[in-house]
Amino acid sequence: MNTQYIEVINNLTKEIEETQSDVIEKVSDLCTEAIKNERMLFFFGTGHSHMICEEPFYRAGGLIPVYPILEPALMLHEGAYKSTFIERIDGIGKILIQESKISKGDILFLVSNSGRNNAVVEMAIESKKMGITTVALTSLKHSRTVSSRHKSGKKLYEIADYVIDNCGIPGDAAIKFKGLDQRVAPTSSMTCILIVNIIVTNIIEKLLSLGITPPVFMSSNTDEGDRFNKVLIEKYRSKIKIL
Repeated sequence: MNTQYIEVINNLTKEIEETQSDVIEKVSDLCTEAIKNERMLFFFGTGHSHMICEEPFYRAGGLIPVYPILEPALMLHEGAYKSTFIERIDGIGKILIQESKISKGDILFLVSNSGRNNAVVEMAIESKKMGITTVALTSLKHSRTVSSRHKSGKKLYEIADYVIDNCGIPGDAAIKFKGLDQRVAPTSSMTCILIVNIIVTNIIEKLLSLGITPPVFMSSNTDEGDRFNKVLIEKYRSKIKIL
């Protein structure tokens, strides 16, 4: 078995722990306060980044007040190549932020390895206008080597209130083989999912320390899961229209 990818991910995990702990802790505090005040955590990303947005949603052991903004045209199942160009269209981010019903007091996580395309940059800009706290999950090494495709000239990390670096390299794929020009084995999904679940774990611990029972899903594949989750789903259904 080739263990290069395991080694790469282990090294990135260590780097994230050593360099991103402070900002992860600050973001965890903000999210704890938001949930304590019955606000929501929103997530948005395009292409493969949408998987990071689905990760904390409707998940066994995951927080309930999580709302992924999932636009099919920006995902891969309705045309992968097409989605690449749609995320570069001016105005799409503004439409999505308005349709999401996000409001001040909520937290918006914006996931983009490059942070250069219109959809995610506009989401960050429009959120700032609305006074919404934004958290970028991005690769600073990648983003700093490319130009913005948005008319503002800004990239995600230059706009967001908080920036968490997934510590990946430009181009995302990390392993080089002799005889192949392209690198293989992208890391951003693994590292961003790790970061998101660290934040979720932090929030739950912090809520418990405040004497608050965290709203957490139980696995629906346990005997008691459906009954337990139904009560919580009914409570949040009016806030999370895709539940």
